[in-house]
Formats: sequence, structure tokens, C-alpha cells
Amino acid sequence: MASVPIPLRAPGPHRSLKPVDEVATLLLAMGKPAAGRLLKYFEPDEIKRITRSATQLGTVSAGQLDDIVEMFSHEFAADGRLVGTASEVEKLFSGLLPADQVAEMLADARGGATRSVWERMSEVGESVIASYVVKEHPQTAALILSRLKPAAAAKVMSHLPQPTRNTVMRRMLSFKPVGEAVIAIIEQALHEDLLANGARNAGADTHAKMADIINKMERTQIDEVLSSLSESRPKSVEILKGLLFTFDDIVKLAPRARTTLFDAVPNDRLILALKGTEAEFRGVILGALSARVRRMVEHELNGGEPAAQKDVTEARRSITDLALEMAGRGDIEINGGGEAEALVR
Repeated sequence: MASVPIPLRAPGPHRSLKPVDEVATLLLAMGKPAAGRLLKYFEPDEIKRITRSATQLGTVSAGQLDDIVEMFSHEFAADGRLVGTASEVEKLFSGLLPADQVAEMLADARGGATRSVWERMSEVGESVIASYVVKEHPQTAALILSRLKPAAAAKVMSHLPQPTRNTVMRRMLSFKPVGEAVIAIIEQALHEDLLANGARNAGADTHAKMADIINKMERTQIDEVLSSLSESRPKSVEILKGLLFTFDDIVKLAPRARTTLFDAVPNDRLILALKGTEAEFRGVILGALSARVRRMVEHELNGGEPAAQKDVTEARRSITDLALEMAGRGDIEINGGGEAEALVR
């Protein structure tokens, strides 16, 4: 067995080493190639504890190293393999540490793994999660959403078809205790399906990509596409509708969101985008402007020259893209409740 030098100290009584210190000692003695083949069997939290121990190990006598090697050799001969699961760690620590301390360590390790899955879920886009849970059984979807942070769960809910959303919420209200084995299975599935390769999964969100494409189409084209898709993919159409945002949808924004949006739109672009709009629609938009800007825009609309449809369409699209960009940054909420927004003085 290849080895790396471990500093020796003068012969004397063995100092007390914890089990994790013994594991760290053995791995250091084995060297990188052999140790690397073993480390892949350990859980991430176990590797962290071993690493922490190795950095603080200090000097281990030659005699004590021999004893450790002999002990592990006996274990290997009895079973022939090493599996770094929580149950194996529990067996290893049993009898060496107080039972309550072992239980606390394992609970902390399992809890840390659980938190990592659900905390990392916040890094996944809500449209990706919505596309995922809508394909699952409503009970599974309800369990997943119940363990997300409330703000994240609310955003995911907004992307779900209304029937699915209502079913999931009813199930969340009538939850019964769920066994740890079931939670572990769901966490493993989420890790493999959504967390193992974030870039791949972000690119695989076909609904979000399709919505981005449809958003660039004309209103009549959008209606035609959705009508066609609804015949074969009604659930996908419901998800897409939650992701779509067109120039016509600006009137559905909350008043404060409209004001924030048009504060960032150049006046000449707004004038161009409003050409050819209905009086009611135009009135809602003008209501979001300051008095001075409103008077100037109204004057230009009433007395200005006609514009090419292509230029009008491009102006509207640029405003829509800006709204989606601002929503992505959190500057505005495109599903913020429309005219019913409550104001607090």
C-alpha cells in the first residue's frame, strides 16, 4: 500500500483519536489515488467532517498508525467493501461515542442534507419548478410546494393552471404526517431532476423558452398558436398563458408597476407604441404618466404624423421586453393584481 509520510513523535502512550480522526489518518496514509477511490462512497457531510479532522490531526505515532491500519484491515476482511451511508456511520460510532451524541450528529447530518436540497430549490426558476410539478401527482406537487419558502411557492403557484393550483392548495391544507422515507425519495428525485445540472435544466425548460418565442409574435399570431396548441396540449397552454406578457397586458399591471415601467420608457417610443390603440386602453396608459408628460404625449398623438405599422410594432415589443426584464429583476410584478392593488397611506 502506498503511503505518505506522517510526522512521528517520540514513542509514548497513544493519544486518544476519535473515529473520524482514525478515518482521516488512514486516508492520509493511503495517499491520493487509493483515498480518492474510497472517498466517493462517503456522503458530502461525512467528507466535510473528515476534511476538518485531517487539517487538525497533527502528529500520529507509527505505532498508532499500525493499530489503525490493522483495525481497518480486519473490517475490510470481514466485509470486503466500504459504504459511507448514515447507517454505516451509525454502526461505526456505536459503542465509541454516547448514543445521544451519535443520534445528534446523524440528525444534524441528515438535516443539513435536507436543507441543502430545499434551499437550492430557490435557485431554480419558478417556471421550471411549475413545469416539473404539473407533471407530478397533485399530492407530490403539494408536498414539494409546502416545503419551499412561501415567496417561492407563491411564484410557482402563479404559473400553474388554475385547476391544478386549486387541487394542490386543497391538498396542502389537509396534509397528514409524511414519513422520512417518502421525503428522502422526493429529495433524491428533485436533486437528480432539477439540481444535479442547473444549466442543463434551465435550458430544458421548454415552456419558458416557448413563451419567450411567442411573446415576440403579433397578437393575432399568438392567439392562433395558443388555439392550435390547446387541441393537443391543453395543460401546456395553461402554463404558457401564465408566462406570456404582451403589450395588451400592460393595462393589467398594478398602477404602481405601470408608473415604474413608463418612467423608464422614452417619450418618443411611448408615443409610437400608443398609435392606433383604443381610447380606453390609451387612457389607462396615460393615467400612469405625470401631468406634464401626459399633456405632451396627448398633444403628439392628436397632431402627429401617422407611423408605419412595423415601427409601431417594434416600439410595443421593446416596451414589453422592458417590462419582462424589470419583472425578472424584481422591479415590478407582472401578476401584481391589476387595478385592484391596495394602497396604504
